[in-house]
Amino acid sequence: MQSSVVETLTGAAVIVIAGVFLFFAYTATDTGGGTGYDLTIDFDRVDGLAPGADVRLSGIKVGTVTNQALDAATYAARVTISVSNDVPLPEDTSAKITSEGLLGGSYIALTPGGSETMLEEGDEIMFAQGSIDLIGLVSQAVFSAGGSDSGE
Repeated sequence: MQSSVVETLTGAAVIVIAGVFLFFAYTATDTGGGTGYDLTIDFDRVDGLAPGADVRLSGIKVGTVTNQALDAATYAARVTISVSNDVPLPEDTSAKITSEGLLGGSYIALTPGGSETMLEEGDEIMFAQGSIDLIGLVSQAVFSAGGSDSGE
C-alpha cells in the first residue's frame, strides 16, 4: 500500500511538470495566435524556410511565415507571412531569405523602403531575394579551384 501512494504522487508530479512545460512552450512560441496582417511574397527558391519561421525587421521578430505554396503559373514559391499590426511597412519594402549562420535556421529579413503608402492586408511585397544554395557555392568553389592543371 505504501509503494502505491509513492507511485501515485510521483506520477502526479510528472504530469504537473509536463503541464508547466507545455504552458511555457505554448506562450513562448507565439502559437496562441495573434493579431497581424497577412502579406505574400514570391521567391525563386525558399530552401530551408518552413512555416513558423521568423520574419524579422532590424533583427527583431515582427511576424511569422504562415504558409508556402507553388504558384502554378510562374513556378515561384509563394510565401504568406503574418506581420504584427503595430509594424506598418511601406509598399516598397524588400524581403530576403537569410540564415542565422551555417547551421542556423532560415528566416525572412525585411528592409523597409521610403514610400509614404503602407502595405495592407493581402498585399504583396514586390522586391524579394530568395535563399542562396550554400552547398552549391562551396562545391563550385572546390571544383573550380582544383580544376587548374599547370602541366608540370
